[in-house]
Amino acid sequence: MSLFNKMMGKTRYVVCRLFIHLNGSEVAPILGVLNRAAREAIDAEGDVEVMGEGLVEICETLLRYDEFWMSASNEGDVFWNEGDAGDFFNELFTDSASRYGTEVYVDEQQPLSVPATRNVVVMLTVAFEGEVPELETDLANIPALKEGLKAIINLRQKGKIRAIQEHFSPAQYGDELTNDQLLQYFPELIPL
Repeated sequence: MSLFNKMMGKTRYVVCRLFIHLNGSEVAPILGVLNRAAREAIDAEGDVEVMGEGLVEICETLLRYDEFWMSASNEGDVFWNEGDAGDFFNELFTDSASRYGTEVYVDEQQPLSVPATRNVVVMLTVAFEGEVPELETDLANIPALKEGLKAIINLRQKGKIRAIQEHFSPAQYGDELTNDQLLQYFPELIPL
């Protein structure tokens, strides 16, 4: 089928989003990596090359933190029209951006204390051309999720990524994503 589509001049676009929930007292430092990537993306005004570098760093960091993975989920779709793929990508952007659901923790006894959150959810959305079986399958198990993150790195290295979104909750150190908020804002997460 791919050869036929190539002969017909059709381009296959894939848009996929991964959710990865990490839990543990040692996961807060990942927020530094995520915030740095976000700042660089803003400074570069969304340039895909710069965002791609941040995406690789995020994927590599997530792979190093795999012992803290608690749950995950993924979704996506295939399109033959670039406009439709762009519309779906934008829809996922709006949805991801609405999921921050965190609250700042204030300790009346020690107002300067900032707790380290035990929950971090990373949402990665990529749009690319072609076919990547490692991303077009259920990633709610550890081996598949590892292969999916490696596939994103490979897509970046091959220059196949057309658009990138990186969202995370909590959005900054000092905010806390509670277990109740996790259930409320990320109901699709599946335990690993």
